[in-house]
Parts: sequence; structure tokens; C-alpha cells
Amino acid sequence: MPDMTNPNLSSVSETLLITLYIRAVESQRPDALIKDEIAEALVKKISNDGLYDFNRIKSLHLSEANKLAVILRNREFDYYAWDFLTRHPNAVVVHIGCGLDTRFERVDNGQVEWYDLDLPEVIGLRRKLIGETGRRCHLLSCSVLNGTWLDTFSARVQPPFLFIAEGVFMYFTEAQIKSLVLTLYDRFPGSELVFDALSPIHVWRHNLQIHTFKVADHVNWGIWRGQEIESWADPSTSPKVGGIRLLDEWGFFDRPEPRLAYIRWLRPIEALVRTIRIYHFQLG
Repeated sequence: MPDMTNPNLSSVSETLLITLYIRAVESQRPDALIKDEIAEALVKKISNDGLYDFNRIKSLHLSEANKLAVILRNREFDYYAWDFLTRHPNAVVVHIGCGLDTRFERVDNGQVEWYDLDLPEVIGLRRKLIGETGRRCHLLSCSVLNGTWLDTFSARVQPPFLFIAEGVFMYFTEAQIKSLVLTLYDRFPGSELVFDALSPIHVWRHNLQIHTFKVADHVNWGIWRGQEIESWADPSTSPKVGGIRLLDEWGFFDRPEPRLAYIRWLRPIEALVRTIRIYHFQLG
């Protein structure tokens, strides 16, 4: 079989194809937790056009629990977006590290102004495969650490902002994440931020096992508790902004899910090691 791996995708960006493939496979199940027909079509198109060989992902032999974890996390981020748009129908949502996710199509309320942000190589692939989605969904082609994208938003207009980062922050250093969070805190007071983070022990475990994966990269950052982020902002230096507040968080066993029943015995262990959790903050 010819090698259809896209040489322009970095190892970190290639992980987006894993989540795309898992989402497409899930969508075809009769009991699917996420229905994503666009993901199904994308996997077929990418394969047919010779852009990527998905056998590369199949060879990883990911367990059903690992694939389900990806789907549950993806669905939970959708829930956070839905909830925010219920409270703020005319909001602006910035999807950091969007990859080939089609969250806009899944949660669009007909009013939101949506921005998909990712590295130029990823946005280029997205334009090729998906194109410009519509007048309320825009593409930002740069690293989130490159502050030029912030100039997209007028300083005179401050609608409610939601920033979503799924499967992104763990690849940065703590210094980079802290700088980004404090920038959002200063520039968009009152906005909300939702991201997932590994625990430090899982960062160590992931990097220890990295040689067993063909599509993966080292991760650099993890936290034990969301309160660690709250301590980054000093309200006394920005009294008009206020502090950073943890609103809520989510883990895989926090709510009943029938398809997790066979590994429910892991719940006490997960509560201890906190493998990966989603954190929801208000910035100011």
C-alpha cells in the first residue's frame, strides 16, 4: 500500500486525524453519543484522495475505552458550548486548536459568531477539505501563542466571549499557558474559558509510553486542581477585571454513562489520579 501520510502535518497536528477518525466511526454506531456526518464524509474524502492512510491509526490498536474517552470529552465540550450559547445567544466563540472538528455545525444557534483557530498547516488542510463554512464562521491561521489573532476583535466591542481549547494546552509549557490565560483575562474581562488538562502523573505516564505510539508527541503541562489557575491572576493589580474563577469541572465518571459500566471499577482510581479533566473558568 502506498504511503499516504501527509508530510506537511507535524506530529502534534496529526493527532487531529485520530480524533476525526474516532468521531467518524462513533457517528456510524446505532447508539452513537455524537452524530457527525461531516466527520464521516471527511474520513472518506481524505482516504479516497490519498491524503492520509487511516490504517496508520488502526495500527495503534486503541482500546474501546480510549476511543470512548475521546468521544465523551468531545461531547462534553459541545455541552459547554451549548450552555454558553443558551446564556449568550449573540456570543463570540473562539475554538483554539480546532483541527478538523465540526463543532460549529453541531452547536450553531443561528446567531453565534464563531472563529476556528489553528496552525497554518491545519487551517490550510481545513480550507481544502471543508472550505469556508459561512459568514458567521471564520478561520484564523496562526498559533494561539501568536498574539496577532487577538487584533481580530475590536477593543471597542466586548460581547460575551467563550474560548474553547480541546486537546491543546497539554502540549505547551506552563509559562506559555499562563501568558495566554492572563492575556485573555486582560483583553476579554468577563469571558469564559474551557480547556482540558492532564494531571502531572499522567503527563509523566504519557511521555514514558510515547515510544509505543506512532502518532503522538510529548506533552509538557498538567495540573492537579483548577484552583491552580485561579492563583495566576491578582485582582489587586486589575481591580476592574477581578480574578479568575473556577466555575466547574468534569471527569469521565462524573455522570452515569452506560457504555462505561464495564470499567466502572476504575472510578476510585480515576478520582485519585485525575487522568484528564475539563475545567471551566470565568476570566474576571
